[in-house]
Amino acid sequence: MRSLLNALQDGRLVELPDTDKLKSLKYLAHLIEAIPEIGGSIDLAEQVIAQEQSNNTGIGLGVACPHVRVPGNGDLLSAVGWSPAGIDYGSKDGKKVHLVVMYYIPEAQKNTYLKEVSSLVRAVRPEGEIQSIAKAEDIAKVREELLDWVSASIDAGIPETKARMIRLEARQAALADAPEIAAGIPQAPLQIFPLLIIPQPNDKFIILCENHDLSHLLENDGTLAAALKQRTSFDRAGYRLLFRGVQIYDPARPLYDYIAVKIG
Repeated sequence: MRSLLNALQDGRLVELPDTDKLKSLKYLAHLIEAIPEIGGSIDLAEQVIAQEQSNNTGIGLGVACPHVRVPGNGDLLSAVGWSPAGIDYGSKDGKKVHLVVMYYIPEAQKNTYLKEVSSLVRAVRPEGEIQSIAKAEDIAKVREELLDWVSASIDAGIPETKARMIRLEARQAALADAPEIAAGIPQAPLQIFPLLIIPQPNDKFIILCENHDLSHLLENDGTLAAALKQRTSFDRAGYRLLFRGVQIYDPARPLYDYIAVKIG
């Protein structure tokens, strides 16, 4: 769910100021229109509302995914709205919508969009609905919940072959740095966690990892920015973080890929 992750990173998660459906759609459309890549080239609000009038985009379980398709290339973009009270959206299941994820879909990204919506449905379905978001006390809790969904989706998308490579790389690195293991001294099983790091303004970071204690420690580590600039492995909080690579979405949005291995 890269588009959703980018929306969270870029501040396009908002509490909707109104429970009126059309006003909420216009509000999110204006957020997307403000993205520099779009540059005000289309009246997104008008197109989204026209699409909604012909085909209700409530997918059930308290979620709606309004969208507009445009010709050409470009990135799949989204904005996310949270409604604590819920919107009478007209979804087939009759439930109020608490989460509205609006998508801007270039033609070249239509398959990516379908995969992302499928991942979103899978994230909601285990709970049967989105009560954790509907009953959240504030927007920060909603963001935390959505980041958990993104993290689970990314973890689920790692092929088993890649997972085996991660375990092998981590074990080899641990052996190289711990001679007592190589010598055959019994040790506890290695604790290995795939980990993604996303920079935020002012040297803050979002950490996507199933180990919440490690995520919290790293997000509050004032020296993390300097370590990441080296793009090498380093130790933190009793873990060795093994550098795997970095994806550059733009100069301000690198996505760092690490493996965390418990040491000591």
